[in-house]
Parts: sequence; structure tokens; C-alpha cells
Amino acid sequence: MMIHDITKVVGKHRPRKRVGRGEGSGIGGTSTRGHKGAKSRAGWTSRPGYQGGATPFMRRFPKRGFKNGFRTLFHVVNVQVLEKNFDAGATVAIADLAKKGLVPDATLPLKVLGHGDIAKKLTVVAAKFSESAKAKIEKAGGTAKVAE
Repeated sequence: MMIHDITKVVGKHRPRKRVGRGEGSGIGGTSTRGHKGAKSRAGWTSRPGYQGGATPFMRRFPKRGFKNGFRTLFHVVNVQVLEKNFDAGATVAIADLAKKGLVPDATLPLKVLGHGDIAKKLTVVAAKFSESAKAKIEKAGGTAKVAE
């Protein structure tokens, strides 16, 4: 005997349980809801994360530190990286750096820092420059443009 032989006779789906239709049905009275309390009544829902009156998980532990909601995040690159990875006369933007894998992606603005030396003439387009980075780029004959 195979399972498909049984289901042909019995049917694929069990009929739905009609609760609360008298004591004789076996599921009358409390209609499978137990006895009394909010859970047995219509319209009751539990708040997500509610722990039955116990102190909630997020209130059991002390708060630590400070979260600055106004901080701007940047992808950071130094001038020595620009020197190593770009040819003289090139225009360097966040998209070019992302393409070469020097920054993870082009979603955040770029900030150029002045660590290292640069001798190539580059046009660098970034959201911010440190004073030393701007001075080194301009000393090498390049330009430091601030992008919006």
C-alpha cells in the first residue's frame, strides 16, 4: 500500500476544527483556549519582546558610552596611496579609488590625509582634505578640488 492510495480515499486535507459548538463536540466550553485571562479573550495580542512583567532584557544592563548621531563617516586615503596607484596627470575621485579597491565602495564621501609623500601632479576630487594633504598635492603641482 502506498501513501497516494490512502490519500485518495481519505482526502488531502483534514476538515477544519469548528471550536465552540457545544460541549458534545469535545471542543466547546473554553474552545481550546484554557481558562480565563486576557489570552482567552478575543483581540488579545502580546507586545513583541514582552517578558511577562519581568524587567525587559534591554533594561537589565547598564548603558555605556555615547553615540554621536551627528558624526559624518568618511572613506580615508593617504597621499602616499595616491602616489603609488595613479599615474601623473590623472584625476582621482572616490569612484576611481573604489574601482582599484583602495576604498570599499563609493557610498561614503572621501577624505584625503597627508601621510607620506607625493611627487606626481594629480587632480584630486574629495569631500575633505587635511591641511598637510592639500599642501603636499599643491606642492607637487596638482590640484585639490572639494566635491559636494
